[in-house]
Amino acid sequence: MVSVQQNRSDPLAENLFISDQLDAVANLLDRQNASTFRVRAYRDAATYVATLPHPIREVYQTDGRRGLEDLPTIGASIASGISEILETGTLSLLDRLRGSAEPEKLLQTVPMIGPALAHAIHESLHVDTLEGLEAAAADGRLATINGIGPRRVESIRHSLNDILRRRRPRTPKEETSEPSVADILAVDQEYRTKEFDLPTIRPRRFNETGQNRIPILHTERDDWSYTALFSNSGLAHQYRMTRDWVVIYYQRNNEPEGQCTVVTEHGGPLDGKRVVRGRERACFGYYLE
Repeated sequence: MVSVQQNRSDPLAENLFISDQLDAVANLLDRQNASTFRVRAYRDAATYVATLPHPIREVYQTDGRRGLEDLPTIGASIASGISEILETGTLSLLDRLRGSAEPEKLLQTVPMIGPALAHAIHESLHVDTLEGLEAAAADGRLATINGIGPRRVESIRHSLNDILRRRRPRTPKEETSEPSVADILAVDQEYRTKEFDLPTIRPRRFNETGQNRIPILHTERDDWSYTALFSNSGLAHQYRMTRDWVVIYYQRNNEPEGQCTVVTEHGGPLDGKRVVRGRERACFGYYLE
């Protein structure tokens, strides 16, 4: 793999590094039985970036994510990934597919979030991305974390806006849409039904034996792409819910990636039902139909 640090004298070295990252995503998606369309999209983008005659960073610095989206073969989702690499040097999607994601370190890139707070946010809210943290700050969940008051939430929101501003979609919406509860629960059911037939990944955390042990599902519904896998958080291990809590990532073109967690409810009117955390009311309506 080409590293940006290995050849700073070559202005196109970073292009090759980004191309390697995108190609690695394509290869993992292929091995994990993702759709042919999604695999080809990353592979075509990798080829294009590798042959681009000028540094792709120049495009990003001049026109931001909009400039990346204007390039051939680079759609909104891949433009978001490229901008993440240019901003942070890493691609969280690739880390997730490899099982090497370290969400707490990612959260610590936001000012005012140290190791302890990053741990609390990840374990309590199951937030793995900066976009997920932004959503939690906007909908009030972040304020439920002990030690975070209104002023700190507002400061974090401003910091996130600065970090994510250049990575916004071409046509940002006032409210980011979500898949229906019915579709999320259907993905959850598909994942748990196919659990023993799915490819697996080797998580870096809580894996002393180094085994491939977490099944991963890539699926499509309407114009949404989904990735589902069992939670590997410390809280899931503490409560022995590593084969119950399912984390589902979702995305469609021109919108940032979102995520949710589906769990089995214990107690109350939804006792024993699968529920999307944070959307319990919608789940209640779904089961009444």
